[in-house]
This record gives sequence, structure tokens and C-alpha cells, in this order.
Amino acid sequence: MLRAIAILSILCLTACNSVYVKPNTLDTSKEIFVPRGGYSMQRSIKLTMQDRNYNIYNGRLTRISKSSESYELPSRVKYFVRVDERTETFRPIWCMFNGFWWWNFNVSIIEQKTGTEILSWRGRGCQNSSLRKLDELLDTMEIK
Repeated sequence: MLRAIAILSILCLTACNSVYVKPNTLDTSKEIFVPRGGYSMQRSIKLTMQDRNYNIYNGRLTRISKSSESYELPSRVKYFVRVDERTETFRPIWCMFNGFWWWNFNVSIIEQKTGTEILSWRGRGCQNSSLRKLDELLDTMEIK
């Protein structure tokens, strides 16, 4: 019985990710649109991409309403990053050695001209493990 409880506890603590990625499809020299604002995951994606010297474009806001925003994108923008996320949750015990924050998110990167989705990532997990996974995915996607 104790063994079953231990296994169940370990399974409950693991993060869940579902990822579809197209390797060698992200040209890091091209502009990438990432909308302004967002919770921790969206902000972290922008910072990670900037740290990797990507050309980030936040767009020119043309319309804002309670439920949506519209942006004007120049033709030079090659990729569009979309992040849907829930408010992060402070989990000091659950994520004690992994960033303290629990994230639940959907991330997709689309090539603008063709509409091809080169990344589809549904994930949840502690902050640091999610950022490590993001780095791994970007390494896989970058054109070598």
C-alpha cells in the first residue's frame, strides 16, 4: 500500500507536456512577432529569444478591446508566437528546487507566409523545467 502511494505521489508531481516540433525550421535572423504583456511564460519566451539574439517585434497596436487586441505587422515579420496561459501559481513545496512557480500554457510558433505551425506545445510544469524545455525546443528548431 505504501508503495502505491509513493508511485501515485511521484506521478502527481511530474510535469506534463505535449509537443509537436518541426526541426531546422526557425531562421533566427528573421523577425519574430511576440505580443506584448502576458504572464510569466510569454514574458520568459520574449526574454529567452532576446538572450539568444533573435529579432523580436512586439507589433504596432491598432485596436484594443476587452477580449482582444489587433496588431499591424510589417511583411518582414516571418514568425508569429502565440502564448495562451493561465495565471502562474506559487507552489513553494511542489517546485521548491525548480523555480517555485507552476505554469500551465499553450505555445505555438507559426511561419507567417505559409501558415505552417512549426511548434505546438501544450505544457504545464515548474518554471525552471519549462524554461529548460523551451531552450531544448529552440535548439531543435533553429536552422543549423
